[in-house]
Amino acid sequence: MSKVLLEAKDLKKSFSTAAGSLDVLRSINLTVNEGESVSIRGLSGSGKTTLLQLLGGLEAPDAGEVLIDLKSQGLVSPHLHLGHGVGFVFQNFQLMPELNTLENVMLAAKILGTPDAEFKARTLIESVGLGSRLNHYPSQLSGGECQRVAIARALINDPTIVLADEPTGNLDEATGQQIINLLLGIVAKKQMALILVTHSREFAERTQRQLLLTKGVLSPG
Repeated sequence: MSKVLLEAKDLKKSFSTAAGSLDVLRSINLTVNEGESVSIRGLSGSGKTTLLQLLGGLEAPDAGEVLIDLKSQGLVSPHLHLGHGVGFVFQNFQLMPELNTLENVMLAAKILGTPDAEFKARTLIESVGLGSRLNHYPSQLSGGECQRVAIARALINDPTIVLADEPTGNLDEATGQQIINLLLGIVAKKQMALILVTHSREFAERTQRQLLLTKGVLSPG
């Protein structure tokens, strides 16, 4: 039986607007297992990014709870252990422009005090095919290369789950295919879990399980 790496129970999230309260997530229940890849599609504004932020502990739900596996501690709240157990990959890369490739990947490890940060960063950068670009800055890299740096950074603290928010949104189709291949390959090799938010039906169908976010609720998609 596969190990559960993430469990979300009855998540709810609303935001205040000029017109009143807007219910973005009404009742989200989700379980993701070790080595499993899951895609989430939905219309713009449906709450996909908000859901990822709740799952990764960047925001707290109004109701419900999220638990992630931290290996040594079992299932715990990511909101209380921010940066542990979860790796984020963003659409716009979120790289520090004044840092080179090696420094960008090392940054997350330094924040958490991860041992051997430089060795791990160099190894990860090699694994995503950028060993010759260690000293290049984001402005000197292509979009696909920037996203590879972002993936390496997401892995530096040995997460159990990777949350990817439209990671191919700023890339051409061919480069997007390469990034999806890389993400799915890493998850399978390391037995992590992947939750992929994407507008692409083609990329969504590459994952083991496909979900739709509609009117604040997840359903098979």
